[in-house]
Amino acid sequence: MLLNDNGKQKSPKRRFLLILGVTAFTGFCILGLMIIFWDKFPLDLPVTQRRIFGSIILIYAVLRFSRYLRKSPEDEE
Repeated sequence: MLLNDNGKQKSPKRRFLLILGVTAFTGFCILGLMIIFWDKFPLDLPVTQRRIFGSIILIYAVLRFSRYLRKSPEDEE
């Protein structure tokens, strides 16, 4: 059972958004790592540009997930 800090069960909307956020985070991380490390990735960029692009995608994934984890005022009730 998914519980909030105060012991209440999370709403179905909150649970769905958690699952969606974790899925998006995982997907962006996998995509960024594929772009960085997969040599035969079908993207015609030099190695340096591929690594920069993959790093930007990884940073975006972390920022997106951290923004999700930050509590909004209506969630603190």
